[in-house]
Amino acid sequence: MVTPVARREAAAHLRQVYAVSQRRACRAIGTDRGSVRYRSRRPDDGAIRARLRELAAVRRRFGYRRLHILLRREGVLMNHKKLRRLYREERLQVRRRGGRKRALGTRAPIALPQGPNQRWSLDFVSDTFTDSRRFRILAVVDDFTRECLCLVADTSISGVRVARELDGIIVRRGRPLSIVSDNGTELTSMAILRWSQERAIAWHYIAPGKPQQNAFIESFNGRLRDELLNETLFVSLAHARAVLAAWKDDYNTIRPHGALGNLSPAAYATLSASALQRHGAPEPSPNAVAPPSPPGSNAEQSLLAPG
Repeated sequence: MVTPVARREAAAHLRQVYAVSQRRACRAIGTDRGSVRYRSRRPDDGAIRARLRELAAVRRRFGYRRLHILLRREGVLMNHKKLRRLYREERLQVRRRGGRKRALGTRAPIALPQGPNQRWSLDFVSDTFTDSRRFRILAVVDDFTRECLCLVADTSISGVRVARELDGIIVRRGRPLSIVSDNGTELTSMAILRWSQERAIAWHYIAPGKPQQNAFIESFNGRLRDELLNETLFVSLAHARAVLAAWKDDYNTIRPHGALGNLSPAAYATLSASALQRHGAPEPSPNAVAPPSPPGSNAEQSLLAPG
């Protein structure tokens, strides 16, 4: 029992439980009777507390110093130390932010693509040069035709650079309806959010820790690493860009893709374009999401699995 408040409470407890006098209770706990009989004459400050809570609710990022200035403008004259005590007793301290503000995208299930340019997927892949310096590769894939739309290698790729590369693809190929990505800092930046709003392109972020929700680009990354990155020693950035460009052309035009009936992505895109010209573009089904097929189902599916 150190504080006077605790000693007053202890003395009151002894008097109530053991029916002793105040003098005997104070002697038992070793405290002065004057401190036990003391009654605070401090004003309640209820009106000031209420106004302080109102200002803190409106100015949520203001500390007690700025709130003191606002109260002083309203004619409330108070020592800053007393205001700080009221501020702490009301638990109005400004909480430290937990992290950086990020761009927000849709979290709802998305429909499977029914034609070219309906949905693109993008992700980053990392590798090293022979001198142990690291570089990154931005990969973009059309989820319907499986075409690799770009492989951009650089030592650093920001959100602004990603937006610029996507603009270049749109000039060559046209605008997609939606784009799927993970929650990387470059892809959740304000530059990407602004770009998607200005281009009217839906940007879908997969759930954190669920790369299978972006299966098309993850499958492509596996092929890229297994067939090229693990087989090649890159001596410079120019060398990496040249090798990636050659592999991208081979992947799109020559390499057979198992999910496309062993056609190359470019050949499948040509057949798909011819079919769309003959029969028209199919209406995307609202229920065409990407859950796993029921066990034991042998029905033929028109939707292609990632590969």
